[in-house]
Amino acid sequence: MEWLRHVGGRLESRYRYANTLVYNTFPWPETTPAQRAKIEALAQAVLDDRAAYPTCSLADLYDPDTMPPPLRKAHAALDLAVDRLYRAAPFASDRDRVEQLFGRYEALVNPLEHEAIRQNRRVNRKRGSGM
Repeated sequence: MEWLRHVGGRLESRYRYANTLVYNTFPWPETTPAQRAKIEALAQAVLDDRAAYPTCSLADLYDPDTMPPPLRKAHAALDLAVDRLYRAAPFASDRDRVEQLFGRYEALVNPLEHEAIRQNRRVNRKRGSGM
């Protein structure tokens, strides 16, 4: 959701979602087949839980006060699994998460510059440690 807030913008009070602005630019990390399978299974669990309430609109399902507990739990499990693809430690805040995502995005869109920065940091650390 934070990626959408930062890159999608708004139309009136609603978030603007476009595949070219939000979905296609989301900086997924490299994953193993097992990690992908886990994320797919957790995403399917979210869809299955939503399908369990066929008479509810998305607005009803995602109202913070009335969201069905199984759906909330399925989203929490999916969110945690996606966060762990980026790093083992939990994010301290949404800002922390967005900073990680933008760092990953920058590395994806400008890999040569990103690699040069990483190499420069390595050299500086070695110099700082007396090597």
